[in-house]
Amino acid sequence: MLIYKDDAKLEAATTEEKAAHGKGYGELNAFLTESNGVNRGTATWPANITTVRMRDGEMTTSDRPYVETGERVGGFFLIDAEDVDAAIKIAERVPDVRYGAVEIRPVKV
Repeated sequence: MLIYKDDAKLEAATTEEKAAHGKGYGELNAFLTESNGVNRGTATWPANITTVRMRDGEMTTSDRPYVETGERVGGFFLIDAEDVDAAIKIAERVPDVRYGAVEIRPVKV
């Protein structure tokens, strides 16, 4: 599950919504920890990421993980779900689904 964050939307949230967002990540992490074998890995993106792009034959780099929209990659969870429906149920628990998006990608190992 690749998590896209929209900082502007989260910044505009109320204090209660922001608190619920943080609590939601605590609850998600607890769920994944308690679900035997579901959580296979996770990461948040540090500030020292370099993004490489090629545009019109010219290579560019930027010192941030932002994509070209208002959203940015905020992290990921590597999960082991029975099928896409089970993965969607877990993705619905990710707090940033309200402020950005969660993309589910199958991984071949």
